[in-house]
Amino acid sequence: MTKNLRWKFVFIGAIMLVSLYNFIAPRKWGTDRWLSRINLGLDLKGGMHLILRVVTADALNQELVQDAERIASDFRDKGIPHDSSKKGNGLTVDIAGIPSDKEKEARDYLNQMYDRKYTITSRAEGGKHNYNLAMMVSVVREMQESTVQMALDTIDRRVNSLGVTEPTLQIYGGGGSQVADQIIVELPGIDDFERVKGLIQDTAQLSLCMVKKENGGPFRTIESAVQVNGGKIAEGYRIMPFRDDRGDPGAVTYLVVNATPTITGKDLKNARRGTDSQGRPNIDFFLNAAGAEIFSRATEQHIGDRLAIVLDNTVFSAPSIESKIGAEGQITGSFTVQQAEDLALLLRSGALPASLRIEEEKVVGASLGNDSIRAGITAAIIGFGLVMIGMIVYYRHAGVNAIYCLLGNLLILLGFMGGVGATLTLPGIAGIILTIGMAVDSNILIFERIREELRNGKTVRAAIDTGFSKVFWTIFDTHSTSLIAAAFLFQFGTGPIRGFAITLMVGLLANMFTAIYVSHRLFDLTLSRKKVETLSI
Repeated sequence: MTKNLRWKFVFIGAIMLVSLYNFIAPRKWGTDRWLSRINLGLDLKGGMHLILRVVTADALNQELVQDAERIASDFRDKGIPHDSSKKGNGLTVDIAGIPSDKEKEARDYLNQMYDRKYTITSRAEGGKHNYNLAMMVSVVREMQESTVQMALDTIDRRVNSLGVTEPTLQIYGGGGSQVADQIIVELPGIDDFERVKGLIQDTAQLSLCMVKKENGGPFRTIESAVQVNGGKIAEGYRIMPFRDDRGDPGAVTYLVVNATPTITGKDLKNARRGTDSQGRPNIDFFLNAAGAEIFSRATEQHIGDRLAIVLDNTVFSAPSIESKIGAEGQITGSFTVQQAEDLALLLRSGALPASLRIEEEKVVGASLGNDSIRAGITAAIIGFGLVMIGMIVYYRHAGVNAIYCLLGNLLILLGFMGGVGATLTLPGIAGIILTIGMAVDSNILIFERIREELRNGKTVRAAIDTGFSKVFWTIFDTHSTSLIAAAFLFQFGTGPIRGFAITLMVGLLANMFTAIYVSHRLFDLTLSRKKVETLSI
């Protein structure tokens, strides 16, 4: 063996060793088992498959309500009298009862703050002016798209906090003027399905609101709350259910709280499970710098008042403010340890911008996965065995050369998947089997060309070199077209289809290396040992 050839085999051996290590070595030494780097997909491992529709109308309605409340608050601060500011029919905000002498001031404010978001129209009625703000179509679409993306990001954080290995999350649907508002969620290895569904679907919207100073409750019924407050809840307040942790956990009373929250989930920095003074599970939350400043100022101004801690429009606790509070707070209630842990997880991951509706739900059992793995491996072994027999019978010693290349191709492919922690699915196994078939096809092209050159009277060395050089561009062209097709499958396919595309692409690239480079070096090795007059092919 020449020195140059020796270094070529060192290079090939290094690639094979690295691939073998990536395939069989554990992720973490001492903790993970061997052959644990390749993750199994939903169809092999079992788990949960969901298709969720994001109810974008929730986010749009919430935005309209908030804008209406913000306009009412700003009008009060500016001294602009008005009868009402509320969400109207459809995607509109209706403002009624602005006196004529304040109409220009109101118009200037609305144009300055909302003319890029709403189409603003007005009409005079009974000596007063009414405004209608209709949300622009472009703004509606932008909000719908951002709502779906925010929902996807939130679900992703929640799923990752659960420790799910290689989940699949993807937006799909829509087309044309319709916004893609569905999310595919595939979670391999999940067994507590109801808990996980709850964690994914729970909106977890946190807000801290001041309880009305006078006649704020608690009240046994909504009717009694309205009656005590003079038959009408004042503008800027609303009634919320209150689950008092000091009494019956199932009992519900009602509080009258400020409609505009002092703090929302956007001001939250972190949350974790803790214990209260009686050793019961609770949730400790921590605010970011901006939220801490607002909360500190608000609590300093409202010492002696009650603060409602609201989760998903339900008051969980309403303690009195005894002193100025900074960046930390607690949510107490009748929580179990698991409930407190889950609620802290939801708060850490952020609130969903809209509710989610389950469109499709499938649970894949692990037994199906084991059957699929067994069937896939059996098919691969049988196929590989038949290919080996066929190559040896038809091409004799050159067929052994092809088998080495097939094994090298398979090792590089599995090593790559282990190195990047790829997920193996049933279509992925099909991609591996297809790769074996294409690898055999490449070797057949090369061997048939070598045979042709030998029949034309060329020496063994010349026939081998000519065979590889003449077939190179044919193999390159066929593999390039297949790579392009696989790239499109990866770009536009869903989880399992993308798994098939990845295994196919890596297998094709590995085959280019083994069929052209490694196979040629094996022939060179045969020719370097002795003078070869004939070739067993």
